[in-house]
Amino acid sequence: MSTGPSAAGKTGPLAGLKVIEMAGLGPVPLAGLMLSETGAEVLRIERTGTSQPPLPLPDEYNIDRHGRAILRLDLKRREGADLLLRLAENADMLLEGFRPGVMERLGLGPEAVLTRNPALIYGRMTGFGQDGPLSGRAGHDITYLAYCGVLHAIGHLDDRPVPPLNLVADHGGGAMMLVAGLLAALFQRSRTGKGEVVDAAMVEGASMLAAPLHAFMAAGLWSDKRGANLLDSGAPFYDTYETLDARHIAIGCLEPQFFAEFARLLPLDERFVSGQYDKALWPLMRAAIADRVRRKSRDDWDLLFTQTDACVAPVLSLREAKQHPHSRARNAFVMAGALERPAPAPRFSGSQPTPATRPADNDLAPSKVLARFGFSKNEIDDLAKSGLFDR
Repeated sequence: MSTGPSAAGKTGPLAGLKVIEMAGLGPVPLAGLMLSETGAEVLRIERTGTSQPPLPLPDEYNIDRHGRAILRLDLKRREGADLLLRLAENADMLLEGFRPGVMERLGLGPEAVLTRNPALIYGRMTGFGQDGPLSGRAGHDITYLAYCGVLHAIGHLDDRPVPPLNLVADHGGGAMMLVAGLLAALFQRSRTGKGEVVDAAMVEGASMLAAPLHAFMAAGLWSDKRGANLLDSGAPFYDTYETLDARHIAIGCLEPQFFAEFARLLPLDERFVSGQYDKALWPLMRAAIADRVRRKSRDDWDLLFTQTDACVAPVLSLREAKQHPHSRARNAFVMAGALERPAPAPRFSGSQPTPATRPADNDLAPSKVLARFGFSKNEIDDLAKSGLFDR
């Protein structure tokens, strides 16, 4: 596909791709943002009569709406659904994150849409999938992680499970899996000319992220007990420790050569180096590491370890991460209008994704949006009189 400018002037690997995103929260908007920053023209469909976004964020900080054209459409009217079907005729993808059956009740399920546009890729994002006994239930990241076993695995020994923000199910198992499915379907369409329905469930996506843990457990290398394993804080050389100034460093020296470097600089007794994977030594090793780490500040330890392969890092706050020399050297955080935020990822050698910003006037004007989807001026004028969308 061309990486030249699209009709909306966007560039990137997905330039020229038209995407309809049904407004929602969580993984679908993040997927829409990623597609937009990679060059796709994304049209976000919001409900009529809503002057404020679902979360009380000023537009300059609401990345759920950044990088999109926005059309507020009354889908409860048959004419509104018909208009969306017409838009879908000229789209490449449609993304929705409603509970199963909602789009069908609106007359906008995959069968109706693909009848109008057999080449369209229809992305569906739910917590539990389109069928099954839990499919109709509400939930959030913590809910899906609880059901797939991942939440049970996160936390310290003999302590309660710790929610990993909403990064694992919403964003990893949700948005990232949805984007992977959409791009796989796009590749298939390039060979067959036919569209595809992508059924992405957060509970299954989060479970897939944990596939290696299931393999380790089957091989007898992983316990189903929380905080008792190599990567879950069970190992003293893969954990966080409090420093003299009540901050923390993260230690992750799994390989013997990295652990040896860590032990030399900390310093740590040689018996721990030769017995790194002797679990009988782990309680003593943990106590020794904790005692040493408490003797210096976080930044002092960072100064000592930063040029080594000991795999020790300062635990930075979100604000501090923006100012770290590596982040600044890589331009890992950028200004997108008034918002300083992570730069688009991943990076490409042949094109540069552009950070999305709040919608421009042309992206909020229904006449301009509809014209991009092939509507004539007379059709747009007639639709404006119908009251189907907010002007």
